[in-house]
Amino acid sequence: MTLEIAIFDITAGDEDAFAAAYGRARQLLLAADGCRTVRMTRGVESPSRFVLLVEWDSVEAHNRFRASDDFGRWRGFISPHFATPPVVEHFDNVS
Repeated sequence: MTLEIAIFDITAGDEDAFAAAYGRARQLLLAADGCRTVRMTRGVESPSRFVLLVEWDSVEAHNRFRASDDFGRWRGFISPHFATPPVVEHFDNVS
């Protein structure tokens, strides 16, 4: 299992619109082959910052999603609200 962590800084004033867009796009991500769980969180001290946590079977599963048409649709919903490009990293469990 690989954990994807994506940090989104959203344009001030667009936070609610971003959350609504994510709500519409979430199913595209959940339907992706190799996607196990999806969770979006919002900053308490920094309410314009959102953190997406996605559990994938592997980095390759995430890369397949990124190469798919559904990724383009997913990104089309949420990207108009980005203040800066997201920061995305992958993490593996430590035994």
